[in-house]
This record gives sequence, C-alpha cells and structure tokens, in this order.
Amino acid sequence: MTDVTAQAVHVEVDPEVACPIAPVVDIVFSRWTTPILWALHEYGRQRFVELERRIVGITPKVLTQRLRQLERDGLVIRTYHPEVPPRVEYEISDLGRSLGPLFASLAEWAAVNLDKVEGARLGYDAR
Repeated sequence: MTDVTAQAVHVEVDPEVACPIAPVVDIVFSRWTTPILWALHEYGRQRFVELERRIVGITPKVLTQRLRQLERDGLVIRTYHPEVPPRVEYEISDLGRSLGPLFASLAEWAAVNLDKVEGARLGYDAR
C-alpha cells in the first residue's frame, strides 16, 4: 500500500452553500425592506401614501420597487380596490409576520451590543 498525503485543494463554494442564510439576508435585509415590514407590522394595513409618510427618506420609486419585490417574495399582500379613485392597500403576510422573532432577536442583540460595536469602531479608527 502506498502512502498518500493530502494536499490542500482550493475549491470554490457557492455562497448560498457556504452560508445557507445568505438568500434570507438578501431578501430581508436589503436597504428598505425592514422599515417597510416594520411599518406594516406595527401599523397594520396601509395605503402607499401612508407608508411613504411613515418611512422618512424613501422615494416613491424605491418604495414601489420594494413593495413589488416583497409581494413577489410573499412577505407583503397587495389588495386592489376597484373604486373611483382606485385604492391599493398593503399588509404584511403571515410569512412576513413569521420574521417577527428574528427581528426581536436582532433588536435584543442591538440593545446589548451596539455600544460595543461603536467602541470597536472608535478603537479601530484611532489606530
């Protein structure tokens, strides 16, 4: 029998395989997703203009894009009311609501650790 030594082999790994939560992070933590979901969770069903007023700094174009993506992902429900003038309302879906424990855990982590992060940043920047 011959002696075989293992060599380190560089293997490229798909990020979604290396980190199975990567797709979730892409869906849930894009720039405006969390404020939209938070507003819908906290205040219930809302019209576009109500969301736009609650989420300071978001443009109508970006809000429209994010709402469409969230609807496509199943996190938001869009209801069209064919009246004059037409009315559209948005609400968080059961799937979107199921993210609540995740957001609660992140809020808890932030309450405990954001001061530490700020301290680390100050220490890093001082070097």
